[in-house]
Amino acid sequence: MYEIKKQIYSDLTKTQKSALCNFLRALVKKLPELSVQEVLEKFIDDEKYYLEINSSRFEFLAEKLCDEQFLCDTIKYLKECRKYYDYKKSQEPIIQAQKEFEKKKRAFLREVKMSKEPPTKKQLYYYERLCKKYNIEKKELASKLEARDEIDRIIDEHSTDCKNFD
Repeated sequence: MYEIKKQIYSDLTKTQKSALCNFLRALVKKLPELSVQEVLEKFIDDEKYYLEINSSRFEFLAEKLCDEQFLCDTIKYLKECRKYYDYKKSQEPIIQAQKEFEKKKRAFLREVKMSKEPPTKKQLYYYERLCKKYNIEKKELASKLEARDEIDRIIDEHSTDCKNFD
């Protein structure tokens, strides 16, 4: 896409070219169901309408909208944008899989870190209260991970007991 940008709209200023390209790219992204030709027609129709009511973003295009070179450059750029977004869409499942993998990796590393740290005072206090409440013999907890798992086990065990009485 960036190579095409260098080759097109040579008669526009850098700012004009940038604004036009950004607008066209957003238009292609917004209208994925339309073909390149339909997007071009929509853009030209909209610009003609806005020029008629003196409210155009691209006043510098007033004489160029029907210019053959402008249309050719615009079609090239729209095709490149369409290719870019189609490729991006095809890569979506791979990106999602990578995100899931990274999420699992972070969770695993968090647990490894917890297994090496001593339990917090809050965890120990909460564990003691649970043991007292349910008359369970206390164990010596070596890590945050062990404390978390033990607390979860007690809560799960006794929450199912409460459900059985309902």
